[in-house]
Amino acid sequence: MPVEIDVRIKEIIQRNYNVKSFRMEIVDWLDFKAGQFLLVTLQGDPKLKRYLSISSSPTEKCYLEFTKKLTQSDFSMALSNLKAGDRVSIQYPLGKFILDESAPKVAFLSGGIGITPIRSICKYAVDKNLGVDIVLVYSNRSVRDIVFKDDLSAMSKSYPFLRVAHVLYEAEQGFKCTVGRIDANVIKNEIPDYQQRKFYLCGPPLMVEAMRKILADELGLSAEKIVTENFQGY
Repeated sequence: MPVEIDVRIKEIIQRNYNVKSFRMEIVDWLDFKAGQFLLVTLQGDPKLKRYLSISSSPTEKCYLEFTKKLTQSDFSMALSNLKAGDRVSIQYPLGKFILDESAPKVAFLSGGIGITPIRSICKYAVDKNLGVDIVLVYSNRSVRDIVFKDDLSAMSKSYPFLRVAHVLYEAEQGFKCTVGRIDANVIKNEIPDYQQRKFYLCGPPLMVEAMRKILADELGLSAEKIVTENFQGY
């Protein structure tokens, strides 16, 4: 069952120009599964709350982390003013966007800040050396928009069963990527054995629905092979 607790912000990490990670000090550790989310409330104000994915892995026991794209919303503005030592209220664990460890091969299709639960799952698979074969196809506008770029690169180097393929609208010289957006051809090229994989989709609702339709209508995958998570309310 989820619990609600007040926690102290331990560290704040700038991931890129508009994304920050907030690491919280957890005294009484509550087990959660990689890919789950939490409810964050700021200043005890019910108007300042958001559901946010946990971006850390259950294997990272010294903190609990969520990662947020900062916009001009009231919540983002309050969040951006936080500093180490401040306190927030969280309720966790929530959600069912969880890796099926019995599936020998999986694929993730993600865009932007939708990478947060996927980072948690990938880190868990790497740390546990699960042996699950993972392909991540990650879409962004440009290199500077990629969240966890170095983290994902390090994991793919240390875990031979993880491959990360970037898809960008704007290419950058020297950076390996596919230019454009994720479509059926990109999926076929990057994941030629797509019919053997279980797919996890995470990102803005319109993107997730578009990816689901491509997998189901164009590539013929059954609903049982498609798991979705939508990111609302940036």
